[in-house]
Amino acid sequence: MSQSDLSVVERIAQTLPNLSESHRRLADYVLAKPFKVAIMTIDEFAGACQVSNATANRFVRALGLPGYPQFRALLAQGFEEALAPVERLRLERTRAASSADIFAASLYEDQRNFELTRMSLSAEQCEKAVQAVLDAKRIFIIGFGSSGFLGGLLQRNLGVHCDMVQNLATPGGVSEAARQTSRLKKGDLVIAICFPRYLADTITLAKAAKSAGIDVLAITDKPTSPLSAHADICLYAHSDRQYLSNSETAALGIIEALSAAVAHRSKDSLNDVAQLTESVMPWLTHGEKKHD
Repeated sequence: MSQSDLSVVERIAQTLPNLSESHRRLADYVLAKPFKVAIMTIDEFAGACQVSNATANRFVRALGLPGYPQFRALLAQGFEEALAPVERLRLERTRAASSADIFAASLYEDQRNFELTRMSLSAEQCEKAVQAVLDAKRIFIIGFGSSGFLGGLLQRNLGVHCDMVQNLATPGGVSEAARQTSRLKKGDLVIAICFPRYLADTITLAKAAKSAGIDVLAITDKPTSPLSAHADICLYAHSDRQYLSNSETAALGIIEALSAAVAHRSKDSLNDVAQLTESVMPWLTHGEKKHD
């Protein structure tokens, strides 16, 4: 392997015996917190290690790199998706904008994501997704982080028309979700929700379900998502966001759309909705009667 092909960690390992005490301090910090260093300016990196900028620059050159920008770029390799929102926010914060500007820009991003999601819909995948939900004996929803909240909304919507829908984002965490997925049976359906930054737990559980012969419906952002490879059916929602890792708006739109399509196709949908309305009627406000 040539010098140019070496990672930052490999460069540190090669040069470690020849590093000064201050350079070793910088090396230890990089090895302990590579992701954090990848988003630091040279001032922040040097300050965190209590050395001068000049010392930080000499450390970078000792690793065989021409400067700090090249060092950060090499260190960031493999973190690109996770780092993207940080870099976007860093750039945007340098621009003057009012709160109203940010509101308008955010709503425009959501509008664009909705339109891109609508345009990229696959009629075949939509049909398969609805049929899979209606045919399933039991439905288990996997999603953690913000996807756990989306999973809760999906459970609420599908629960009206499906006999058994369980969201596995519980206080028991991923270990409880793993216990539940180990009990999956033929005829069950797993709906896995995963967006950048992709959580490995969701991918692992979806992969295990697929390997066990259980149908997996993925709700994710694009065909190159790590979840797509472990799914039988995929629904994609564009999720680009300027200030955050991703936007949940289009994902929620896909969930609402799936729920609406299931309600439309369910043979007992009118009866289901009527029963639901009747059951919650005592807790609804109907307005006060006017007295003369």
